[in-house]
Amino acid sequence: MAKYYQPEIETASREQILQWQNERLVAQVRRVWDNVPYYREKMEEKGVTPADIRGVADLHKLPFLSKDDLRQAYPYGLLGTPLKDCVRIHSTSGTTGKRVVAFYTQHDVDLWEDCCARAIVAAGGTQEDVCQVAYGYGLFTGGSGMHGGSHKVGCLTLPLSSGNTDRQLQFMVDLGSTILCCTPSYAAYLGESIHEQGLRDQIKLKAGIFGAEAWSESMRREIEHSLGIKAYDIYGLTETSGPGVAYECEAQTGMHINEDHFIAEIIDPNTGEVLPEGSKGELVFTAITKEAFPLLRYRTRDICVLTREPCPCGRTHVKMSKPMGRSDDMLIVKGVNVFPSQIEAVLLDQGYPANYQIIVDRVNHSDTLEVMVEMTPETFSDSLGKITEMEKNLVSSLKAMLGIYAKVRLVAPQSIARSEGKAVRIIDKRKI
Repeated sequence: MAKYYQPEIETASREQILQWQNERLVAQVRRVWDNVPYYREKMEEKGVTPADIRGVADLHKLPFLSKDDLRQAYPYGLLGTPLKDCVRIHSTSGTTGKRVVAFYTQHDVDLWEDCCARAIVAAGGTQEDVCQVAYGYGLFTGGSGMHGGSHKVGCLTLPLSSGNTDRQLQFMVDLGSTILCCTPSYAAYLGESIHEQGLRDQIKLKAGIFGAEAWSESMRREIEHSLGIKAYDIYGLTETSGPGVAYECEAQTGMHINEDHFIAEIIDPNTGEVLPEGSKGELVFTAITKEAFPLLRYRTRDICVLTREPCPCGRTHVKMSKPMGRSDDMLIVKGVNVFPSQIEAVLLDQGYPANYQIIVDRVNHSDTLEVMVEMTPETFSDSLGKITEMEKNLVSSLKAMLGIYAKVRLVAPQSIARSEGKAVRIIDKRKI
């Protein structure tokens, strides 16, 4: 049994969860109204006051917040406590625009680490484990969150951060790492490196907790095979705390959302209308225990589904599906919505590794889509005279999936730059 576990929270009744959410939402709205003029003005514009919010049933009355709001309010406009009470900041990666800075009190950090500890326990972690944290540290939330969660569980924590793959493998072998925390693209790269260096029989990993970027079920299977582990998904945003907002259990039928800290909604991304449970739409979070950066109805732009179907693990908190794409940065090519996960699924199903790039351009006022795909060493050595046919097969499969033509270019093994953080999957030259 792990040193850290909260069964009374994670298996609470729906009535108890709703009571927590009602009480905490009312208190949080009042806190924001009193301390965050930026959001108070948005409430006033909508004709809403704290007296109108008596519980979760009234949540829809509140205005949304978006990343644009966070940028406009930068740096202190959404701060919910005096600056002297804040002990840390973290920042978004800036992959979709200007960086956003989030603030944390010590209480915020403690609760965030609790959430990350739940994720580690759900992946089978105990105080007997050696947890190798290969997410980036510093401004990125991944390293700090999983580091703190590992401490709460009582694991021996290896704070390696991302990069320096030879060192990663040395510590993994010498110290017997059993849980790996990093991005899925870096996990795939570590699997490749382990195979190349002949270290497979010296690796003791049993589980991996991967997040911070989109990855498909096909990629999960590939990572599990290369590392000999069970791979778990974890979800979070810097804006709401970091990793640990939601996490997978052993059933892996969705990620349990920590509902004692976050209220989740699914909305129509075009109209903002709240959709019924089971509907596919945009995920919205309200942070009900966050002190320094208490975002209400924050639009994540992630597309997913929520479900309350009973989980075999016994946890009762609502589950979210793996994000199916984004409502804001999905590619629109020739009027068609294209998600990288669709392309990745085709590539992996046909035996190609998870190293590829999608290049979008505009030629003579018309969009073009090109997919650069790295071959495996085995495929490359056996590809003489076959590349054209192999590319044609991929073109056909991608057209069947996407509904539009995509040029395919097969390239030599390891010719696409590896990622030690978030993988650079998309190059959209239309924006340059």
